Amino acid sequence: MPFSFGSYRRALTRYDSVPAYALLGIIAGISSGAAVIAFEHGIDHLALLWGVGNRAEDYEGLDTLSRFLLPVLGGLTLGLIFTFLRPEDREVGIVHVISRLHSNYGMLPWRNAVVQFCAGIVALATGQSGGREGPGVHLGSAINSVIGQRLALPNNSLRILIACGSAGGIAAAFNTPLAGVIFAMEVIIAEYTVVGFMPVMLSAVAASVLSQRFGGGAEIFDMSRAQLTTLWEIPYIALLGFLCGCAAAMLIRVSTIGASFGKWPVMLRFTLAGLVTGALGIAIPETLGIGYDTLGNVMYGQIALGALLLIAGAKIFATGISVGFGMPVGIIGPTLLIGACVGGFFGQLGNQLYPVVAPDPTLYVTIGMAAAMGAAFGAPLAACLAAIELTQSTSVAMPAMLAIIVANLTNLSVFRQRSAHRSVLSQLRRQLPDDPLNQLLHRTDVNAVIDGSVVVIGEQVKPAVSATLALQVPNWCLVSREGEDLFLVSGHELMDWLEEAPPPNPDEPSIRSVTESSLRRWTIAVVPEQATLRQVLDILKARTVEAVCVYTRGRKGERRLRGIVTRDRIERFTLDHLNT
Repeated sequence: MPFSFGSYRRALTRYDSVPAYALLGIIAGISSGAAVIAFEHGIDHLALLWGVGNRAEDYEGLDTLSRFLLPVLGGLTLGLIFTFLRPEDREVGIVHVISRLHSNYGMLPWRNAVVQFCAGIVALATGQSGGREGPGVHLGSAINSVIGQRLALPNNSLRILIACGSAGGIAAAFNTPLAGVIFAMEVIIAEYTVVGFMPVMLSAVAASVLSQRFGGGAEIFDMSRAQLTTLWEIPYIALLGFLCGCAAAMLIRVSTIGASFGKWPVMLRFTLAGLVTGALGIAIPETLGIGYDTLGNVMYGQIALGALLLIAGAKIFATGISVGFGMPVGIIGPTLLIGACVGGFFGQLGNQLYPVVAPDPTLYVTIGMAAAMGAAFGAPLAACLAAIELTQSTSVAMPAMLAIIVANLTNLSVFRQRSAHRSVLSQLRRQLPDDPLNQLLHRTDVNAVIDGSVVVIGEQVKPAVSATLALQVPNWCLVSREGEDLFLVSGHELMDWLEEAPPPNPDEPSIRSVTESSLRRWTIAVVPEQATLRQVLDILKARTVEAVCVYTRGRKGERRLRGIVTRDRIERFTLDHLNT
């Protein structure tokens, strides 16, 4: 059977159409991987202008004045750029992706992606304290969402495209395809489905292959020898989880406080963020940049005990301020460094005081990374898998799981905070309804409940029309005037009225006026064929109408009526699926 793009679109309306979504996943992985690679090369080439680049992040090699001026000038430049942008175009990063996924049905604007790409390069190349993984998620999600919108794909497929783009962005920036998949499911769409996993996994694989081919992604640390040697370490690891939970909670709190100053002028916010980072960079150069070079030094025990705490504290404050003030950077990379520093400090301290409890300090570095990431993002499984993939060691899995759970409980129960992104969204007064009902409505295409038994009629019903309707009575009749849809009437009620009401002159054929009848008129709105059930319900509520008319476009651009959807049909559909 020859390939038809129209049939492919229709296949995507079914959430369980595995082959169609598999192809979508491969395309999404290639596009998101290419976007992240271009982003990383842009950072490296710009940073080379002041002697920092080639992924070395050697900000420590700069003189004191340069370490201060570089982030300050970067903040001023970004503030100037953002001043001339519309407020809605300034929103970037994972927070923007999650917000648009819930409030705009996965339609990410291309302007914000361009801002993220260009401004993110400037921010990270000038040493702002942040990560490239958050921008990678935004770029991967946005490019795929825009592709889906341009191709007029169903809106329920945009949700999968964003998940694929997020997984591809993490996989390409991090060299962690499996963690990218789980991160997309845990953090971005907050939903696990067997069908959803397949395209997301393909996307992560495609992006990771592309990244490895062109030298992208984070460094892989060989920590295969780091393992639990005695069960006496278990209580110590649990205590490490508590401390990492505290560190993650502090980062979330600082970023949330920063977000509360969102009404300040963007020039002032970005300049202050640059000043904070630059001032800390004078005494603690490791504050600048993402911190992967420092992470490697922590991994191999090359940083002194006291310096580890200073670096962790500086990173918490600088990253929290930068992200909270709206800088176009992420927090995944810095969170890993913060956790590694806390774990390194704890491991070295235990090894010096009581070697039996902490015989291998490097194990605690790995566990600290996973615990801090899991607590900061509310993604315990993704954090555990990231630690395994980054260190190429499965021996860290069990102790990492314990520390991650303790860290999450600390953030949730002791500090009563949600994940970093959802805390910022809460501060911005943005609701994220992610209950099972809303998840079902978002992923279900309008064609799942459409009633195609509808006929378009004019205001005046001629005898020929009456005879045609009598042959096969439709469920609905859409009354229109010169191409303008007026209202709906029940087909059966219309036929009863035509049969029961006496004609003005029995000897002559009569024309009956529907607008002059006492038939119940259903108020209507129009939705495109790409709409989801969530979108339909929102339109029904916003426009206070009783039904929507679903239209598609013909080959010549003409409108074609596909059918009718009422609130009752949606409610019956959701009840049937939630009860199964």
